Amino acid sequence: MELTDKLEILADAAKYDASCASSGAPKRSSEGKDGLGATTGMGICHSYTPDGRCVSLLKILLTNFCIYDCQYCVNRRSSNVPRARFSVDEVVKLTTDFYLRNYIDGLFLSSGIIRSADYTMEQLVLIAKKLRNEHQFRGYIHLKTIPDAAPELIAEAGLYADRLSVNIELPTAEGIERLAPEKNVHTIKLAMGSIRRKLDEKEAEPKAPRYAPAGQSTQMIVGADQTDDSTILSTAETLYGSYKLKRVYYSAFSPIPESPSGLPAKPPPLMREHRLYQADFLVRGYGFQAGELLPSAGNLALDIDPKLAWALTHREHFPLDLNNADLGMIMRVPGIGLRNARRLVELRRARRIRYADLARMRCSMEKIKPFIITADYRPQNDTAPSETLRRALADAPQQLGLWPSLQEAA
Repeated sequence: MELTDKLEILADAAKYDASCASSGAPKRSSEGKDGLGATTGMGICHSYTPDGRCVSLLKILLTNFCIYDCQYCVNRRSSNVPRARFSVDEVVKLTTDFYLRNYIDGLFLSSGIIRSADYTMEQLVLIAKKLRNEHQFRGYIHLKTIPDAAPELIAEAGLYADRLSVNIELPTAEGIERLAPEKNVHTIKLAMGSIRRKLDEKEAEPKAPRYAPAGQSTQMIVGADQTDDSTILSTAETLYGSYKLKRVYYSAFSPIPESPSGLPAKPPPLMREHRLYQADFLVRGYGFQAGELLPSAGNLALDIDPKLAWALTHREHFPLDLNNADLGMIMRVPGIGLRNARRLVELRRARRIRYADLARMRCSMEKIKPFIITADYRPQNDTAPSETLRRALADAPQQLGLWPSLQEAA
């Protein structure tokens, strides 16, 4: 098979893995050095670093052959799809050639399991090792680790990769047992734990060899079984706390040709995936707990974002006086992000916050109006029912005339 044909098959097969962001990679440059690649340049890719840089990644599988038969996976053993396999040197050549053509800044490499977990992991590590040692590649490398592989292989992977990930795939042990019976959630968590220990060792001893400086991540499939968002978020919260994950990624289940009968015939709404990402960000960055966003079993609302949903069910906290509230509560106001919350706290050390200050900061003004008090503004009707607010703020922003503009404080 021609290399281009392999690339077409194995790049397409990799699209189902969402956990390819390059957040957290250290800045490295080949400028003035005998090295190849960088993580500082702008690219054509769809992954973004925390400071907003777009980083292009060659996202491929080493092979889509697999000895496992996970029902939700298009590359499962019983799936009738075209198969291909790269050699180690072919992946190295593609990565370096694509970089020299300015197509990419890094590599995201995963694989189906061939022969054994150890053999597959050895191949992935060898690719990263050759790129780093033989080609002096300083670009971003993300390796998907094989949970059943020997711990020493996973440990070695972290010496060459910027980020490691171990996909848990499904949020419950019951789901994994039913849809991926050849996988073991205990083994997956052992692999996550071994990576965390290595990261902790590096943190305790900064002079130790570099080890996965961008940390580890995982992915959960949404909608492949009946698990609700409450359970998914609780699982994510536990994973963040137990394994210091940088990110949990959510991938909406996509029905595949000749799917087993136990899988849904239709995908979940893509908005459900989007709401999970929003809720996840609130847990990671805003101090929310999963149980606050979904105090009972069920799914996140699709018509409004999770922060607004929380505010509408906790009207006792609003409207919030921005000149007196603490940072933690300001961050919970719909329409105010982390950065602007901190800027408001800094501003009020010099003077009182006014309504125009929020507009200058480009806060979401129509969303924010019902929930704030400033030195020169308070909502005229702060007792409007939550359901009325929900209808006004949900799907028709052009109708947000419910809250009058500037009102003098009483």
